[in-house]
Amino acid sequence: MTKIAPPTIPTDSYGVLFRDKHESEFDDVAEQVRRIGYGILDSGYSIKELKHLSEAFNLTRTNYIQSYGEMRLRSAKEFHTIRAPLTHGDPVFVRLATNEKLLNVVRRLIIGKFILNQQNGIINPPQKNYNQGAWHRDLPYQHYISNSPLAVNALFCVDDFTFENGSTFVLPATHKTPNYPSESYIRRNALQIKAKAGQYILLDCMIFHSGGFNATNAERRAVNHVYTIPYFKQQINLPDLLRHADLNQNQKEIFGFDFQEFTSIDNYLNGRPR
Repeated sequence: MTKIAPPTIPTDSYGVLFRDKHESEFDDVAEQVRRIGYGILDSGYSIKELKHLSEAFNLTRTNYIQSYGEMRLRSAKEFHTIRAPLTHGDPVFVRLATNEKLLNVVRRLIIGKFILNQQNGIINPPQKNYNQGAWHRDLPYQHYISNSPLAVNALFCVDDFTFENGSTFVLPATHKTPNYPSESYIRRNALQIKAKAGQYILLDCMIFHSGGFNATNAERRAVNHVYTIPYFKQQINLPDLLRHADLNQNQKEIFGFDFQEFTSIDNYLNGRPR
């Protein structure tokens, strides 16, 4: 049987005045997100660190359910979510949100200052539908686009993301047009992303994406982060919840301490010198 050689990708070009250049892996991931809406970044965590993170996730979830009650969470369709885990005590979630490799990519995508708008633990349950298993943007109900990202989603994989356990689906380039695409476009272009535990799946928040159906017998866990320009209100007021945490100035800026709403004209005027 004759083997067919794979196609050779052209390397030459003409008529080009401007082009993107890469100096690091961060440039490569950022270009992927800008052009097609998604990319994958390795966190750099060791096997030991990933094991600790997995254990911290499970303990935080147990305490979260005890604090807010299983019945209450289920009735609110929140049982498979942990809101703001970085405020529940284990510093591993603070480190996860301020991972320098991740921030290096976010800095290349969001021009100027940005803050952590939200951090949520997400569980894709086995053999069940769940609230993330539908197409959505992470700025939901919005039908506009911008020429550079206003918000970036960084989904940290606590477990491997596989086709079998419902890894994330994306609709490539839908961050470039305002409307939800047609059924025909979805059928032809929906793409499922595979990623390893310890990797971040980065998305422009305006790309339509969805969790898949978990056909295995084990949960698939992740920690989602949304970084936005400071003009967007946080999902939960993180500075109030982290007021007594041991944070450095860079962490405080990422978590929004410098961008809270002023409660009076006096406070606004006093804050102007900053």
